[in-house]
Amino acid sequence: MVRQLGELENAIMTRVWRWNRPVTVREVLLDLREERDIAYTTVMTVLDKLHRKGWLRRERAGRAYVYEPVSSREAYTAALMNDAWATSDNPAAALVHFFGLMSPEQREALRDALRVTSPDTPPAGGEGDTGETTDA
Repeated sequence: MVRQLGELENAIMTRVWRWNRPVTVREVLLDLREERDIAYTTVMTVLDKLHRKGWLRRERAGRAYVYEPVSSREAYTAALMNDAWATSDNPAAALVHFFGLMSPEQREALRDALRVTSPDTPPAGGEGDTGETTDA
């Protein structure tokens, strides 16, 4: 089971995922300070905790560490969604409710994702259906 990130953990991971390169405590600190007053030691502690939890890998760079993500934000989101779905007594009903909450753009993204993961599945309407109508 994937534990949801806390508020500060999420703020830090959002930056690390967005930058998609090794980062230092100072870089994260300076960016966070644009939004809040925060201490260097707090950022260092949270980065260390994220490393120990397996979210970040770290490597020595001189006297400091650089951190980079172990996986993507998309993989994290998918794991959270999978955990939430797995807690349902009726997964099919949970999906129906979830789909009902989705915007048209999200449903289209879902259709695109299903086409990518199931490329052999014929499009809606059956095989050979071009989606065009004919006048009789």
